[in-house]
Amino acid sequence: MNHTDIDTLVKNWVVDAADKPANPRVQQVVVRLLGDLCKAIDDLDVTPTEFWSGVAYMSAAGAANELGLLAAGLGLERFLDIRADEAEAKAGLQGGTPRTIEGPLYVAGAPSSTGFARLDDGSESEQAEVLFMQGTVYDGAGQPLPNASVEVWHANLLGNYSFFDRSQSDFNLRRTIVTDDHGRYALRSILPRGYGCPPNGTTQQLLDQLGRHGQRPAHIHFFVSAPGHRKLTTQINIDGDEYLWDDFAFASREGLVPPVTRISDPAQLDAKRVDVPFASIDFDFRLYRDTESAPSPLVDRPRAAA
Repeated sequence: MNHTDIDTLVKNWVVDAADKPANPRVQQVVVRLLGDLCKAIDDLDVTPTEFWSGVAYMSAAGAANELGLLAAGLGLERFLDIRADEAEAKAGLQGGTPRTIEGPLYVAGAPSSTGFARLDDGSESEQAEVLFMQGTVYDGAGQPLPNASVEVWHANLLGNYSFFDRSQSDFNLRRTIVTDDHGRYALRSILPRGYGCPPNGTTQQLLDQLGRHGQRPAHIHFFVSAPGHRKLTTQINIDGDEYLWDDFAFASREGLVPPVTRISDPAQLDAKRVDVPFASIDFDFRLYRDTESAPSPLVDRPRAAA
């Protein structure tokens, strides 16, 4: 069909068919997406069987609560970050810690402490490598930010997250750390490992059709915020991981792969009150000040809370 004819049809279905006041923004988005979909169906000669297979797939992905995972795997969440980076660059914001995707597994309400927190509950101590991570939160001028909030979460050694994995204790590997008077934070946890999409899930089903794997490198998520500053959503990847630069969610970025140092010196072990060598990561965060010249970094999306 002629694309102009499709535009006319879609306008008739969405705009002209309205018999009460519509939400202008919703109407605008639906007209565009529906029109693009109709054009794709026509251009690609999508059959009715293929169409209804797609509808069934989206229904199954929604029922499995995998649409957030699918958005990451198709690059849509990374695309939103690219647009946000461009908006900040146009506003003259430079030099901050790179953002990267949030993912679908944040849980609000993690226990809070000042300066330091232990994240793990000790249940994987025998198999895991102890991790100490520390750093400072700075503002755009390089000044430390006391009382900044560093929310941190990551998976266990099986690639599972507490709350979603009911076998784990409440808030295992999740904490909020408020920086001390010098803007510093520190944590003790376990060094996470990489993991993949559920092998029999809907996301992996589509990735198989696309000839792609569903693996992520080991990583640790962060929300970092402070009054008067733009909230940062980011994560670090663990250096040396097999999938470090082959992340199915496209979240690996330069500047977010700090070196991992192995510590075995007895004096340093004593200082940390551990009796085995441990991994250490130093990582500082740099936040931008609030500005009206760039869109808000706050994202209103469904999130779990406990």
